Amino acid sequence: MIEVTRLNKKTFLLNCEWIETVEETPDTVITLTNGKKYVVSEKVEEVLQKVVEYKQRVFNRIIFDE
Repeated sequence: MIEVTRLNKKTFLLNCEWIETVEETPDTVITLTNGKKYVVSEKVEEVLQKVVEYKQRVFNRIIFDE
């Protein structure tokens, strides 16, 4: 999960495995595979970086915990 921020400054955790698209319109809109949409204050690049970091942590746990 990654932490993102709603436009009202409230943070929440989002299961990044369900992300289908991330786009700026100009606000960043994250669309999940179930069609649910979230508007967040992070830029697309920030969301991408958070997803990459999450995936690296998961991958490292799989590789190094075996």
